This record gives sequence, structure tokens and C-alpha cells, in this order.
Amino acid sequence: MNHEPSTIVKIMKVEIKRVNDAVHFEGSGSGDVKIHIDGSEAIGGQGLGVRPMELVLMALGSCSSLDLITILKKQRQEITDFSVDVDGERREEIPTIFTKIHILFRLKGSIDQEKAEKAAELAVKKYCSVHDMLVTGGVEITYSLEIN
Repeated sequence: MNHEPSTIVKIMKVEIKRVNDAVHFEGSGSGDVKIHIDGSEAIGGQGLGVRPMELVLMALGSCSSLDLITILKKQRQEITDFSVDVDGERREEIPTIFTKIHILFRLKGSIDQEKAEKAAELAVKKYCSVHDMLVTGGVEITYSLEIN
């Protein structure tokens, strides 16, 4: 089997530091912004941060949202409010990976429905690298839009 080496476009690095004597961590990326991560109460978590699997949902939601907003702005759509809900369904056996995820984009403003639907499809299915990684891993991902 001949495997061609992948072209490395960008190397990313994050740092995670333990904050207490339990399972509370502080993560940082390329900037000065910190994120707090904590485990479930079952393993000693104290509700001091988001859980790792919640971060996966946040990564998917924010990745696709950044692209969706960028596309809509280029199309001169006026967005006055934006939010996204991401729901994940996990299997029972360990590891308790996601099997299905649904993204609900909520937009307000002077936004053309047809343009928004096309932009959402591009944002989620073409440009969001988090989507591609999860789908490759067998996760079924769906999305919907609510405008105004």
C-alpha cells in the first residue's frame, strides 16, 4: 500500500493545565483567552467548566456558524441576531461517542430564506472541518434554520 504524505497546512497547538486537585482544567490556544474544562460529578467534577464532549458540540456549532455568518455577510444579508443550538445523541457503551448531532441556526434580520439555506449547506457540509472529522467517524449530522 502506497500512502502519499498529507500536506500540512497549519500546525495548531493548545495547552491544558490542571487547576485543582480534581479534574478542573484550563485550556488555552493561540491567544490569551482561557477556557475552563471540568469532568462530570461522577469522576470528581465540580461544575467549574464545560465538559469535553460539550466542547466537541461547541466546536461544530461555532465552526459552522463562523462560515455561515461570513457567507451571509458577503451576500449582503443583514443579521441582527444569531444563535445556534447543537444537540448530540451519544451511544451507551464506552466510549460514549456521538452517533447523531443536530444543529439549529436561529437568525434574525433582513435575510433571504433561500440564500440562508444555501449558505448553511456550504457552511456545514463544505467549509466546516469539524463536521468532516465527525462525519468521517460515523456521526450523522443534520441541521435546520429558523429565520426571524
